[in-house]
Amino acid sequence: MITALLAAEGVAKLGAAVGAGLAAIGAGIGIGKIGGSAMDAMARQPEVISKLMTNMIIAAALIEGVALFAAVIAFMCL
Repeated sequence: MITALLAAEGVAKLGAAVGAGLAAIGAGIGIGKIGGSAMDAMARQPEVISKLMTNMIIAAALIEGVALFAAVIAFMCL
């Protein structure tokens, strides 16, 4: 019985670590896509750089917020 509880606790910790890792990887991919798309758009239309930068920063902040929320939830599951 005790070994089953210890195994379940270990699996829970592993799941939390994997969840936090996936949240970080997802945020990195999302911000990378935003940056790449913004650079493409800036190269095509240099006159809208200020508007693109503002939108890019807002989108990156939202992605980081979701990733932080996911990591906090993953660590709370411990």
